Amino acid sequence: MYTTIQKWGNSQGIRLPKAILEMVNLNENDTVKLKVEDGKVIIVPTKKHVSLKERIAEYEGEYQPQEWDTGHSVGKEV
Repeated sequence: MYTTIQKWGNSQGIRLPKAILEMVNLNENDTVKLKVEDGKVIIVPTKKHVSLKERIAEYEGEYQPQEWDTGHSVGKEV
């Protein structure tokens, strides 16, 4: 599928066809990340915001807290 880069205010932009957006489950006003790899522009969908209520509903009780080793002390933080 081809499209054209067009002037959009002081920038340039492309229009993404509806079929492409549906294939990657993107909608108007969704946030995406732009990357350049090997001379190619890559558009990556960002994760949707998950509310605390949704996170708690998915929790299965498997988390076991552990100490986090940050290395040796280097100053007067002890």
